[in-house]
Amino acid sequence: MPRKTLDQDLQTIRDDLLLLSNMVEQALISAVSALKDHDIEKSRFIRDNDEIINTKRFDLEGQVIVAIATQSPAARDLRFLASCLNLCTELERIGDYAKAIANANIRSGGISIPSLLITAKKMGMKTADMLHRAMNAFLEADAETARNIIFEDDVVDSYYSNLYEASIQRMIADARMMQRINYVLWVAHSLERSADRVTNICERTIYIETGLFEEADESL
Repeated sequence: MPRKTLDQDLQTIRDDLLLLSNMVEQALISAVSALKDHDIEKSRFIRDNDEIINTKRFDLEGQVIVAIATQSPAARDLRFLASCLNLCTELERIGDYAKAIANANIRSGGISIPSLLITAKKMGMKTADMLHRAMNAFLEADAETARNIIFEDDVVDSYYSNLYEASIQRMIADARMMQRINYVLWVAHSLERSADRVTNICERTIYIETGLFEEADESL
Protein backbone atom coordinates (compact mmCIF):
# COMPACT_ATOMS: atom_id res chain seq x y z
CA MET A 1 0.00 0.00 0.00
CA PRO A 2 1.49 3.39 -0.93
CA ARG A 3 2.89 5.41 1.95
CA LYS A 4 0.81 8.39 0.85
CA THR A 5 -2.38 6.45 1.49
CA LEU A 6 -1.23 5.41 4.96
CA ASP A 7 -0.27 8.99 5.81
CA GLN A 8 -3.71 10.18 4.72
CA ASP A 9 -5.41 7.57 6.90
CA LEU A 10 -3.23 8.46 9.88
CA GLN A 11 -4.07 12.14 9.53
CA THR A 12 -7.80 11.40 9.32
CA ILE A 13 -7.55 9.28 12.46
CA ARG A 14 -5.61 12.02 14.27
CA ASP A 15 -8.27 14.56 13.31
CA ASP A 16 -11.13 12.35 14.47
CA LEU A 17 -9.33 11.42 17.68
CA LEU A 18 -8.87 15.12 18.45
CA LEU A 19 -12.58 15.69 17.74
CA LEU A 20 -13.56 12.88 20.11
CA SER A 21 -11.27 14.20 22.85
CA ASN A 22 -12.68 17.71 22.43
CA MET A 23 -16.21 16.33 22.80
CA VAL A 24 -15.24 14.51 25.99
CA GLU A 25 -13.34 17.48 27.40
CA GLN A 26 -16.31 19.76 26.83
CA ALA A 27 -18.68 17.22 28.41
CA LEU A 28 -16.51 17.12 31.53
CA ILE A 29 -16.27 20.91 31.80
CA SER A 30 -20.00 21.31 31.22
CA ALA A 31 -20.83 18.61 33.76
CA VAL A 32 -18.96 20.24 36.66
CA SER A 33 -20.18 23.70 35.65
CA ALA A 34 -23.80 22.55 35.55
CA LEU A 35 -23.34 20.89 38.94
CA LYS A 36 -22.01 24.05 40.57
CA ASP A 37 -24.66 26.24 38.90
CA HIS A 38 -27.56 23.86 39.70
CA ASP A 39 -28.32 23.76 35.96
CA ILE A 40 -30.44 20.64 35.59
CA GLU A 41 -31.27 21.25 31.93
CA LYS A 42 -27.60 21.41 30.98
CA SER A 43 -27.03 18.17 32.88
CA ARG A 44 -29.82 16.51 30.91
CA PHE A 45 -28.19 17.67 27.67
CA ILE A 46 -24.84 16.19 28.76
CA ARG A 47 -26.52 12.91 29.69
CA ASP A 48 -28.32 12.64 26.36
CA ASN A 49 -25.28 13.75 24.36
CA ASP A 50 -23.22 10.84 25.71
CA GLU A 51 -24.67 8.63 22.98
CA ILE A 52 -23.00 10.84 20.35
CA ILE A 53 -19.66 10.33 22.10
CA ASN A 54 -20.22 6.57 22.13
CA THR A 55 -21.04 6.52 18.42
CA LYS A 56 -17.95 8.57 17.58
CA ARG A 57 -15.81 6.20 19.63
CA PHE A 58 -16.99 3.13 17.71
CA ASP A 59 -16.69 4.87 14.35
CA LEU A 60 -13.11 5.80 15.13
CA GLU A 61 -12.28 2.30 16.29
CA GLY A 62 -13.58 1.02 12.96
CA GLN A 63 -11.28 3.39 11.07
CA VAL A 64 -8.27 2.24 13.08
CA ILE A 65 -9.03 -1.45 12.57
CA VAL A 66 -9.41 -0.97 8.81
CA ALA A 67 -6.11 0.94 8.66
CA ILE A 68 -4.29 -1.83 10.54
CA ALA A 69 -5.86 -4.56 8.38
CA THR A 70 -5.31 -2.91 4.99
CA GLN A 71 -2.21 -0.74 5.35
CA SER A 72 0.23 -3.10 7.11
CA PRO A 73 1.68 -0.38 9.36
CA ALA A 74 4.95 -1.09 11.15
CA ALA A 75 6.97 0.17 14.10
CA ARG A 76 5.86 3.62 15.31
CA ASP A 77 2.80 3.78 13.03
CA LEU A 78 1.57 0.45 14.36
CA ARG A 79 2.18 1.56 17.96
CA PHE A 80 0.21 4.75 17.24
CA LEU A 81 -2.75 2.89 15.76
CA ALA A 82 -2.80 0.29 18.53
CA SER A 83 -2.69 3.09 21.09
CA CYS A 84 -5.58 4.85 19.35
CA LEU A 85 -7.75 1.81 20.06
CA ASN A 86 -6.82 2.13 23.72
CA LEU A 87 -7.52 5.87 23.73
CA CYS A 88 -10.96 5.35 22.24
CA THR A 89 -11.82 3.35 25.34
CA GLU A 90 -10.19 5.82 27.75
CA LEU A 91 -11.99 8.80 26.22
CA GLU A 92 -15.34 7.03 26.13
CA ARG A 93 -14.98 6.16 29.81
CA ILE A 94 -14.18 9.78 30.72
CA GLY A 95 -17.34 10.67 28.81
CA ASP A 96 -19.20 8.15 30.97
CA TYR A 97 -17.85 9.85 34.09
CA ALA A 98 -19.10 13.21 32.79
CA LYS A 99 -22.49 11.57 32.29
CA ALA A 100 -22.35 10.21 35.86
CA ILE A 101 -21.73 13.73 37.19
CA ALA A 102 -24.67 15.00 35.15
CA ASN A 103 -26.85 12.23 36.55
CA ALA A 104 -25.83 13.17 40.09
CA ASN A 105 -27.07 16.69 39.47
CA ILE A 106 -30.31 15.46 37.89
CA ARG A 107 -31.14 12.87 40.53
CA SER A 108 -30.31 15.14 43.45
CA GLY A 109 -32.31 18.01 41.99
CA GLY A 110 -29.24 20.17 42.65
CA ILE A 111 -26.83 19.30 45.45
CA SER A 112 -26.75 22.89 46.75
CA ILE A 113 -23.66 22.71 48.97
CA PRO A 114 -21.61 25.60 47.53
CA SER A 115 -18.38 25.01 49.48
CA LEU A 116 -18.13 21.41 48.27
CA LEU A 117 -19.22 22.15 44.72
CA ILE A 118 -16.57 24.85 44.33
CA THR A 119 -13.91 22.24 45.11
CA ALA A 120 -15.57 19.73 42.79
CA LYS A 121 -15.50 22.23 39.94
CA LYS A 122 -11.83 23.02 40.54
CA MET A 123 -11.10 19.31 40.49
CA GLY A 124 -13.03 18.90 37.25
CA MET A 125 -11.39 21.84 35.53
CA LYS A 126 -7.94 20.55 36.51
CA THR A 127 -8.79 17.14 35.09
CA ALA A 128 -10.11 18.66 31.86
CA ASP A 129 -6.94 20.74 31.51
CA MET A 130 -4.80 17.64 31.99
CA LEU A 131 -6.85 15.83 29.36
CA HIS A 132 -6.43 18.67 26.87
CA ARG A 133 -2.66 18.75 27.27
CA ALA A 134 -2.36 14.96 27.40
CA MET A 135 -4.11 14.64 24.04
CA ASN A 136 -1.83 17.26 22.49
CA ALA A 137 1.17 15.36 23.84
CA PHE A 138 -0.21 12.11 22.41
CA LEU A 139 -0.73 13.54 18.94
CA GLU A 140 2.75 15.08 19.01
CA ALA A 141 4.34 11.96 20.58
CA ASP A 142 5.75 14.24 23.31
CA ALA A 143 6.85 11.77 25.96
CA GLU A 144 8.44 14.37 28.23
CA THR A 145 5.23 16.39 28.51
CA ALA A 146 3.27 13.17 29.08
CA ARG A 147 5.54 12.23 32.00
CA ASN A 148 5.06 15.67 33.56
CA ILE A 149 1.27 15.43 33.28
CA ILE A 150 1.33 12.08 35.09
CA PHE A 151 2.82 13.84 38.13
CA GLU A 152 -0.06 16.33 38.09
CA ASP A 153 -2.44 13.52 39.02
CA ASP A 154 -1.25 14.20 42.59
CA VAL A 155 -3.05 17.56 42.41
CA VAL A 156 -6.33 15.85 41.53
CA ASP A 157 -5.78 13.30 44.29
CA SER A 158 -5.29 16.18 46.74
CA TYR A 159 -8.58 17.74 45.65
CA TYR A 160 -10.23 14.35 46.08
CA SER A 161 -8.86 13.88 49.61
CA ASN A 162 -9.92 17.38 50.65
CA LEU A 163 -13.38 16.96 49.14
CA TYR A 164 -13.86 13.55 50.74
CA GLU A 165 -12.80 14.77 54.18
CA ALA A 166 -14.97 17.89 53.98
CA SER A 167 -17.94 15.83 52.82
CA ILE A 168 -17.64 13.37 55.70
CA GLN A 169 -17.35 16.22 58.20
CA ARG A 170 -20.52 17.82 56.82
CA MET A 171 -22.36 14.50 57.06
CA ILE A 172 -21.21 13.98 60.66
CA ALA A 173 -22.38 17.47 61.55
CA ASP A 174 -25.80 16.96 59.98
CA ALA A 175 -26.98 13.43 59.18
CA ARG A 176 -29.87 14.87 57.18
CA MET A 177 -27.34 15.76 54.48
CA MET A 178 -26.31 12.15 53.95
CA GLN A 179 -28.08 11.70 50.62
CA ARG A 180 -26.68 14.90 49.12
CA ILE A 181 -23.21 14.09 50.44
CA ASN A 182 -23.39 10.68 48.77
CA TYR A 183 -23.92 12.45 45.44
CA VAL A 184 -20.87 14.66 46.14
CA LEU A 185 -18.76 11.56 46.82
CA TRP A 186 -20.06 10.02 43.58
CA VAL A 187 -18.93 13.12 41.70
CA ALA A 188 -15.53 13.11 43.40
CA HIS A 189 -14.98 9.47 42.51
CA SER A 190 -15.91 10.11 38.87
CA LEU A 191 -13.42 12.96 38.63
CA GLU A 192 -10.64 11.02 40.33
CA ARG A 193 -11.13 8.12 37.93
CA SER A 194 -11.19 10.51 34.98
CA ALA A 195 -7.77 11.80 35.97
CA ASP A 196 -6.52 8.22 36.20
CA ARG A 197 -7.70 7.69 32.62
CA VAL A 198 -5.70 10.75 31.58
CA THR A 199 -2.66 9.13 33.16
CA ASN A 200 -3.30 6.05 31.02
CA ILE A 201 -3.30 8.26 27.92
CA CYS A 202 0.07 9.66 28.96
CA GLU A 203 1.47 6.17 29.34
CA ARG A 204 0.43 5.42 25.76
CA THR A 205 2.23 8.55 24.57
CA ILE A 206 5.44 7.32 26.18
CA TYR A 207 4.92 3.94 24.52
CA ILE A 208 4.62 5.50 21.05
CA GLU A 209 7.85 7.45 21.52
CA THR A 210 9.96 4.76 23.22
CA GLY A 211 8.31 1.44 22.37
CA LEU A 212 8.25 0.70 26.12
CA PHE A 213 5.40 0.64 28.63
CA GLU A 214 6.10 2.82 31.65
CA GLU A 215 3.25 2.28 34.08
CA ALA A 216 2.69 5.07 36.56
CA ASP A 217 2.92 4.38 40.28
CA GLU A 218 -0.84 4.96 40.79
CA SER A 219 -3.17 1.99 40.64
CA LEU A 220 -5.14 2.65 37.45
